[in-house]
Amino acid sequence: MSIKKLIIMLTTVASFALAGIAHADALRVGVEGAYPPFSKKEADGSLTGFDIDIAKEVCKRLGRECELVEQEWDGMIPALLAKKFDTIIASMSITEERKKKIDFTAKYYNTPAMLVAKENPGFEGTAAGLKGKKIGVQRATTHQCSAEKLYPGAEIVLYSTQDEVYQDLASGRLDAQLSDSLQSLEGFLGVDAGKGFAFLGDALDDIDCQGVGAGFAVRKEDSELRDAMSQIILDMRADGTYKAFNDKYFKVDIYGS
Repeated sequence: MSIKKLIIMLTTVASFALAGIAHADALRVGVEGAYPPFSKKEADGSLTGFDIDIAKEVCKRLGRECELVEQEWDGMIPALLAKKFDTIIASMSITEERKKKIDFTAKYYNTPAMLVAKENPGFEGTAAGLKGKKIGVQRATTHQCSAEKLYPGAEIVLYSTQDEVYQDLASGRLDAQLSDSLQSLEGFLGVDAGKGFAFLGDALDDIDCQGVGAGFAVRKEDSELRDAMSQIILDMRADGTYKAFNDKYFKVDIYGS
Protein backbone atom coordinates (compact mmCIF):
# COMPACT_ATOMS: atom_id res chain seq x y z
CA MET A 1 0.00 0.00 0.00
CA SER A 2 1.35 3.42 -0.93
CA ILE A 3 1.99 6.04 1.74
CA LYS A 4 -0.62 8.27 0.11
CA LYS A 5 -3.30 5.56 0.32
CA LEU A 6 -2.33 4.80 3.93
CA ILE A 7 -2.67 8.47 4.90
CA ILE A 8 -6.11 8.67 3.22
CA MET A 9 -7.26 5.50 5.00
CA LEU A 10 -6.06 6.69 8.41
CA THR A 11 -7.64 10.11 7.87
CA THR A 12 -10.97 8.48 6.98
CA VAL A 13 -10.86 6.21 10.05
CA ALA A 14 -10.03 9.18 12.27
CA SER A 15 -12.91 11.18 10.82
CA PHE A 16 -15.39 8.41 11.55
CA ALA A 17 -14.00 8.04 15.06
CA LEU A 18 -14.35 11.75 15.77
CA ALA A 19 -17.89 11.74 14.39
CA GLY A 20 -18.75 8.89 16.73
CA ILE A 21 -17.32 10.76 19.71
CA ALA A 22 -19.25 13.93 18.79
CA HIS A 23 -22.48 11.94 18.55
CA ALA A 24 -21.81 10.21 21.87
CA ASP A 25 -21.16 13.56 23.53
CA ALA A 26 -24.41 15.06 22.26
CA LEU A 27 -27.42 14.88 24.54
CA ARG A 28 -30.37 13.92 22.35
CA VAL A 29 -33.45 15.67 23.73
CA GLY A 30 -36.97 14.71 22.66
CA VAL A 31 -39.20 17.77 22.13
CA GLU A 32 -42.68 18.28 20.71
CA GLY A 33 -42.47 21.72 19.09
CA ALA A 34 -46.25 22.16 19.21
CA TYR A 35 -46.98 23.43 22.71
CA PRO A 36 -46.32 27.20 22.87
CA PRO A 37 -44.97 29.00 24.79
CA PHE A 38 -43.13 25.96 26.14
CA SER A 39 -42.14 24.52 22.78
CA LYS A 40 -42.79 26.00 19.35
CA LYS A 41 -41.48 25.54 15.83
CA GLU A 42 -40.78 28.85 14.09
CA ALA A 43 -41.29 29.56 10.37
CA ASP A 44 -37.58 29.02 9.73
CA GLY A 45 -37.73 25.58 11.32
CA SER A 46 -36.01 26.55 14.57
CA LEU A 47 -37.41 25.48 17.93
CA THR A 48 -38.08 28.06 20.62
CA GLY A 49 -39.84 28.28 23.97
CA PHE A 50 -39.36 27.85 27.70
CA ASP A 51 -38.71 24.11 27.47
CA ILE A 52 -36.18 24.67 24.70
CA ASP A 53 -34.29 27.34 26.67
CA ILE A 54 -34.19 25.10 29.74
CA ALA A 55 -32.96 22.15 27.67
CA LYS A 56 -30.15 24.13 26.07
CA GLU A 57 -28.99 25.47 29.43
CA VAL A 58 -28.97 21.99 30.94
CA CYS A 59 -26.91 20.70 28.00
CA LYS A 60 -24.49 23.61 28.41
CA ARG A 61 -23.96 22.86 32.09
CA LEU A 62 -23.49 19.18 31.36
CA GLY A 63 -20.82 20.15 28.84
CA ARG A 64 -22.66 18.38 26.03
CA GLU A 65 -24.00 19.46 22.68
CA CYS A 66 -27.81 19.70 22.64
CA GLU A 67 -29.42 17.70 19.82
CA LEU A 68 -33.15 18.47 19.70
CA VAL A 69 -35.21 15.62 18.27
CA GLU A 70 -38.82 16.36 17.31
CA GLN A 71 -41.36 13.74 18.26
CA GLU A 72 -45.17 13.64 18.27
CA TRP A 73 -46.51 13.65 21.80
CA ASP A 74 -48.14 10.22 21.97
CA GLY A 75 -44.91 8.57 20.80
CA MET A 76 -42.64 10.30 23.32
CA ILE A 77 -42.23 7.53 25.90
CA PRO A 78 -41.94 4.68 23.36
CA ALA A 79 -39.27 6.67 21.49
CA LEU A 80 -37.33 7.28 24.71
CA LEU A 81 -37.42 3.58 25.56
CA ALA A 82 -36.33 2.77 22.01
CA LYS A 83 -33.32 5.09 22.53
CA LYS A 84 -34.31 7.53 19.82
CA PHE A 85 -33.21 10.18 22.34
CA ASP A 86 -31.71 10.31 25.83
CA THR A 87 -34.24 12.48 27.62
CA ILE A 88 -37.56 14.25 27.08
CA ILE A 89 -38.46 17.83 27.84
CA ALA A 90 -42.05 18.33 26.74
CA SER A 91 -43.95 19.62 29.76
CA MET A 92 -44.38 15.97 30.76
CA SER A 93 -45.99 15.63 34.18
CA ILE A 94 -44.37 13.41 36.77
CA THR A 95 -47.00 10.75 37.57
CA GLU A 96 -46.87 7.40 39.31
CA GLU A 97 -48.32 5.73 36.22
CA ARG A 98 -45.51 7.02 34.00
CA LYS A 99 -42.90 6.16 36.63
CA LYS A 100 -43.74 2.51 36.12
CA LYS A 101 -41.95 2.75 32.76
CA ILE A 102 -39.56 5.71 33.01
CA ASP A 103 -37.95 8.01 35.56
CA PHE A 104 -37.95 11.78 36.04
CA THR A 105 -35.69 14.54 37.25
CA ALA A 106 -36.81 17.00 39.87
CA LYS A 107 -39.64 19.19 38.55
CA TYR A 108 -38.80 22.28 36.51
CA TYR A 109 -42.31 23.76 36.75
CA ASN A 110 -45.72 22.98 38.19
CA THR A 111 -48.97 24.67 37.13
CA PRO A 112 -52.54 23.34 37.49
CA ALA A 113 -54.93 22.11 34.82
CA MET A 114 -58.19 23.94 34.12
CA LEU A 115 -61.16 23.78 31.78
CA VAL A 116 -61.70 26.46 29.13
CA ALA A 117 -65.06 27.21 27.52
CA LYS A 118 -67.07 30.10 26.09
CA GLU A 119 -67.71 32.91 28.56
CA ASN A 120 -71.01 32.25 30.36
CA PRO A 121 -71.53 28.92 28.58
CA GLY A 122 -74.75 28.01 30.39
CA PHE A 123 -73.25 25.00 32.17
CA GLU A 124 -70.87 24.46 35.09
CA GLY A 125 -67.46 22.86 35.03
CA THR A 126 -68.62 19.87 37.04
CA ALA A 127 -69.39 16.25 36.23
CA ALA A 128 -73.12 17.08 36.20
CA GLY A 129 -72.67 20.29 34.21
CA LEU A 130 -70.55 18.61 31.55
CA LYS A 131 -72.75 15.55 31.11
CA GLY A 132 -73.37 15.11 27.38
CA LYS A 133 -70.89 17.87 26.49
CA LYS A 134 -67.85 17.48 24.24
CA ILE A 135 -64.53 18.04 25.99
CA GLY A 136 -61.35 18.20 23.89
CA VAL A 137 -57.99 16.99 25.22
CA GLN A 138 -54.62 16.09 23.78
CA ARG A 139 -54.22 12.33 23.48
CA ALA A 140 -52.07 10.40 25.99
CA THR A 141 -51.78 13.35 28.39
CA THR A 142 -52.59 13.76 32.06
CA HIS A 143 -55.57 15.80 30.86
CA GLN A 144 -57.07 12.80 29.08
CA CYS A 145 -56.66 10.87 32.32
CA SER A 146 -58.42 13.58 34.36
CA ALA A 147 -61.19 14.19 31.83
CA GLU A 148 -62.11 10.51 31.64
CA LYS A 149 -61.99 10.20 35.43
CA LEU A 150 -63.76 13.40 36.49
CA TYR A 151 -66.35 13.82 33.70
CA PRO A 152 -67.64 10.29 33.00
CA GLY A 153 -70.85 11.54 31.37
CA ALA A 154 -69.05 13.77 28.85
CA GLU A 155 -67.85 12.86 25.38
CA ILE A 156 -64.06 13.06 25.48
CA VAL A 157 -62.62 14.00 22.08
CA LEU A 158 -58.92 13.20 21.57
CA TYR A 159 -56.43 15.17 19.46
CA SER A 160 -52.82 14.72 18.42
CA THR A 161 -51.79 18.29 19.35
CA GLN A 162 -53.03 20.98 21.70
CA ASP A 163 -53.36 23.43 18.81
CA GLU A 164 -55.95 21.12 17.23
CA VAL A 165 -57.93 21.19 20.47
CA TYR A 166 -57.99 24.98 20.45
CA GLN A 167 -58.98 25.12 16.79
CA ASP A 168 -62.06 22.95 17.38
CA LEU A 169 -62.97 24.83 20.55
CA ALA A 170 -62.80 28.16 18.71
CA SER A 171 -64.87 26.81 15.82
CA GLY A 172 -67.61 25.55 18.13
CA ARG A 173 -67.03 21.84 17.61
CA LEU A 174 -66.23 21.47 21.32
CA ASP A 175 -68.06 22.69 24.41
CA ALA A 176 -64.91 22.84 26.54
CA GLN A 177 -61.30 21.76 26.65
CA LEU A 178 -58.95 20.69 29.43
CA SER A 179 -55.24 21.54 29.52
CA ASP A 180 -52.54 23.20 31.56
CA SER A 181 -53.90 26.52 32.81
CA LEU A 182 -50.77 28.52 32.02
CA GLN A 183 -50.48 27.09 28.53
CA SER A 184 -54.18 27.91 27.95
CA LEU A 185 -53.67 31.44 29.23
CA GLU A 186 -50.62 32.12 27.06
CA GLY A 187 -51.40 29.95 24.06
CA PHE A 188 -55.14 30.52 23.60
CA LEU A 189 -56.86 32.97 25.94
CA GLY A 190 -54.12 35.52 25.36
CA VAL A 191 -54.46 35.56 21.56
CA ASP A 192 -57.20 36.65 19.16
CA ALA A 193 -58.57 33.12 18.68
CA GLY A 194 -59.35 32.92 22.40
CA LYS A 195 -61.46 36.09 22.61
CA GLY A 196 -64.84 35.32 24.16
CA PHE A 197 -63.48 32.30 26.04
CA ALA A 198 -62.54 31.95 29.71
CA PHE A 199 -61.57 29.44 32.36
CA LEU A 200 -64.47 27.31 33.58
CA GLY A 201 -64.51 26.31 37.23
CA ASP A 202 -61.54 25.89 39.53
CA ALA A 203 -58.11 24.38 39.05
CA LEU A 204 -58.19 20.59 39.13
CA ASP A 205 -57.19 18.81 42.33
CA ASP A 206 -56.27 15.45 40.82
CA ILE A 207 -52.73 14.47 41.76
CA ASP A 208 -53.21 10.86 40.62
CA CYS A 209 -53.61 11.99 37.01
CA GLN A 210 -51.91 15.38 37.03
CA GLY A 211 -48.83 14.42 39.02
CA VAL A 212 -46.48 16.72 40.91
CA GLY A 213 -45.08 18.96 38.17
CA ALA A 214 -43.22 18.58 34.90
CA GLY A 215 -39.74 17.08 34.73
CA PHE A 216 -37.19 15.77 32.26
CA ALA A 217 -37.98 12.12 31.52
CA VAL A 218 -35.17 9.56 31.32
CA ARG A 219 -34.85 5.79 31.10
CA LYS A 220 -34.76 4.07 34.49
CA GLU A 221 -31.16 2.91 34.04
CA ASP A 222 -29.93 6.49 33.46
CA SER A 223 -29.90 7.52 37.11
CA GLU A 224 -26.60 9.38 36.79
CA LEU A 225 -28.02 11.60 34.04
CA ARG A 226 -31.24 12.08 36.03
CA ASP A 227 -29.40 13.20 39.16
CA ALA A 228 -27.06 15.53 37.25
CA MET A 229 -29.99 17.26 35.53
CA SER A 230 -31.94 17.50 38.79
CA GLN A 231 -29.03 19.31 40.42
CA ILE A 232 -28.74 21.67 37.45
CA ILE A 233 -32.42 22.61 37.78
CA LEU A 234 -31.87 23.44 41.45
CA ASP A 235 -28.70 25.41 40.60
CA MET A 236 -30.58 27.40 37.96
CA ARG A 237 -33.24 28.27 40.53
CA ALA A 238 -30.56 29.42 42.96
CA ASP A 239 -28.42 31.50 40.59
CA GLY A 240 -31.21 33.42 38.82
CA THR A 241 -30.97 31.69 35.44
CA TYR A 242 -34.35 30.04 35.88
CA LYS A 243 -35.98 33.38 36.72
CA ALA A 244 -34.56 34.94 33.55
CA PHE A 245 -36.09 32.19 31.41
CA ASN A 246 -39.34 32.31 33.39
CA ASP A 247 -39.72 36.09 33.01
CA LYS A 248 -39.00 35.86 29.27
CA TYR A 249 -42.26 33.93 28.76
CA PHE A 250 -44.46 34.36 31.84
CA LYS A 251 -45.68 37.05 34.22
CA VAL A 252 -45.71 34.73 37.25
CA ASP A 253 -43.27 32.23 38.73
CA ILE A 254 -44.34 28.89 37.26
CA TYR A 255 -42.09 26.72 39.44
CA GLY A 256 -44.86 26.15 41.97
CA SER A 257 -44.65 25.26 45.62
